[in-house]
Amino acid sequence: MALQMESQAPPIKVETWLRGEPLASFQPGKVYVVEFWATWCGPCAAAALQLVQLQEKYKDAGLEVVGVAADEDASSPVEARAKLGAWLAEKCPDLNYRIAFDPTGEMNKLWREPSFSVGIPTSFVVDRDSHIAFIGHPRQLDEVLPKVLNGNWRGSDEAKAGDTARIARSGAIAREQALKKPINDRFWAAIKIEDWKTALSAIEEGIALVPDDINFRLAHVHLLLHRMHDMQKGMPVMRQLVRDAIDRNSENWMLAALGQLFGPAHDHSHFPSAERFAMGKKLSEHILALNPPQGDGPKFRSYPAVARYYYDSGNKDRAIELLRLALKSLDGPELTSDALKQHLLPDLLQALASYKGGRAVTALSMRLRKAFSRRYQSAIGRGKYIKRGVNLNVYWPIRPFPWRDRSK
Repeated sequence: MALQMESQAPPIKVETWLRGEPLASFQPGKVYVVEFWATWCGPCAAAALQLVQLQEKYKDAGLEVVGVAADEDASSPVEARAKLGAWLAEKCPDLNYRIAFDPTGEMNKLWREPSFSVGIPTSFVVDRDSHIAFIGHPRQLDEVLPKVLNGNWRGSDEAKAGDTARIARSGAIAREQALKKPINDRFWAAIKIEDWKTALSAIEEGIALVPDDINFRLAHVHLLLHRMHDMQKGMPVMRQLVRDAIDRNSENWMLAALGQLFGPAHDHSHFPSAERFAMGKKLSEHILALNPPQGDGPKFRSYPAVARYYYDSGNKDRAIELLRLALKSLDGPELTSDALKQHLLPDLLQALASYKGGRAVTALSMRLRKAFSRRYQSAIGRGKYIKRGVNLNVYWPIRPFPWRDRSK
């Protein structure tokens, strides 16, 4: 049976609670946010900042936030729990909401699967009568949650239209994911034991099934070039990815390709240098044409990757200029949440300092930090919930069930 707005909320079936008191059932009169997340998920770390803020802001209105860790990448529940414990101790020592750990998959079966929630982070809002009021990405909570708390959401046309659109969109993604699941399972099993040939076979099968799936295409390039170091087979695949990304005029595809060519996590010493920089030049120019420096589009996602190309090609001044624009866009008119700003700022500043040869960027840092509300800063504490090493570009690994649709 489908889980949607107006459905009775499923039970919380969790044996292990890592933070806060166990929650046996939803209490009448309270509103709950049930958040599915994982330590490997970059957007989840940003969402945690937002949830801390929301819990503090609306606690007197009856809000209770519950984080559910049900997707840890580990070989055993013991290893997963240790990873979660270490992550929470380092990143969230003063977390103000409950964290549950479910290694059995029961919570996913009760909540995510019947709601077609194929990725994380995913937020479920449970209303005061224990019925579902909202299912979606946590970035929507700033707008939706006050309306739920005021009792003005579930009966609105906006809520009904949003849930109908979600079901149509997510249902289609879920059906495609079901087709790809056997391939993904075989691929990730091979990756764990570093059986690159079997992983490659699985990915090639996936590409034959869904030729335009960016995750399969990116994994194909990565395996050949960065795991198997097969330049003879890998470079034609890389060239095709670049051509397709440009033909699509897709920022997501172009960033994915640029990440394989210039991502700092990779060793590019075995690449043909002239061709690598030629492809990087084409991709960077198309990204800048799609999102020009003088335009109003946010720069914080794509410009760090383009800056990396210019820095590696010897144009340090252009790299610094692009990073400054990326930083400026965090403080711009776009709808950028405080949580996302806090998540991205340290890595952008670190990259800028590195490109400038370690010279201080304190003035710029202080100006941007003043854009964050003092109440927010005091509520969470500067730096306590920042996940370092944010994936500003698309490198590796690509998760089998990413929240953001990269197919466009």
